[in-house]
Amino acid sequence: MQISAYTYTNRGGRDHNEDSVRASAARGVFVLADGLGGHGSGEVASALAVDTLFTGMTQAEALDETDLLTLFQSANEEILRQQAQPGQEEMRTTAVALRLADDQAVWTHIGDSRLYRFSGGELAGVTADHSVTYRKFLGGEISYMDVYHDDDRSRLLRVLGREPCRPEAGRADVSPGDAFLLCSDGFWEFVYNEEIQADLCTARTPEEWAERMLLRHIRRTPPGSDNFSLITVFVEACG
Repeated sequence: MQISAYTYTNRGGRDHNEDSVRASAARGVFVLADGLGGHGSGEVASALAVDTLFTGMTQAEALDETDLLTLFQSANEEILRQQAQPGQEEMRTTAVALRLADDQAVWTHIGDSRLYRFSGGELAGVTADHSVTYRKFLGGEISYMDVYHDDDRSRLLRVLGREPCRPEAGRADVSPGDAFLLCSDGFWEFVYNEEIQADLCTARTPEEWAERMLLRHIRRTPPGSDNFSLITVFVEACG
């Protein structure tokens, strides 16, 4: 199994970037976090989360869902400790992490940073946002397309930097031709699932896939738009 990846982050229309990303295709480890704007030091929280998760994932010889959930708990504890620093009392962050190894994908997420999984060029799964809006969708109050624009979309039910910490994990088999997208809400709110899939089907590399989606994104973002980040990952046969 050969893995290639591309990372991108942008402060958008904000004064600074509260997103953090780290990736290692060689180790099959990918982490993205979105510090919450309006909570102060969001960039500190996202960096703490990404560093804790990335270090733990790269150092582990084997990693299952339970191990990843434990790492998320460790990241939460680190952020809670750092909240004792002046100006950092309210910092929070979302996070999503993916590990690819031995023909298996294992992932965990909290908040509304997403993982999209594609197999055979078809959408095979998307993580469920931990938000009031997504709960309204699951309850049948709104449609899936309403999720992108609902007034409650920024009201998150689960984040790092708050107790209890309740991330969710998943696992799937991986085959050559599979692809993954990790992204913050500042990206996915402007690029729809069908477009993500269409751009994947015509892209030859993770970078090309990202560039095509970013072209859609840039045409739609209004002034003052949120930070946006993504990691694109291709799985191919060796040789």
